[in-house]
Amino acid sequence: MTNRYKTGEKAPENGTYKFDGLTDGRKKSNATDEEAQIELKNGQTFPPLRSSQEAAYWKKKN
Repeated sequence: MTNRYKTGEKAPENGTYKFDGLTDGRKKSNATDEEAQIELKNGQTFPPLRSSQEAAYWKKKN
């Protein structure tokens, strides 16, 4: 089972995370390919989606 992380939570480990929907339940957004993937280090905070500043879910990229 893959864990989902929400805007404001801390990254559990270094890695690449991909956009997995908005927290209001919408799966789609106007996310660009560039902003749909982020690099975080352990302890960094998951950001909102950059273009809309909406809270998002993120999953660790395999």
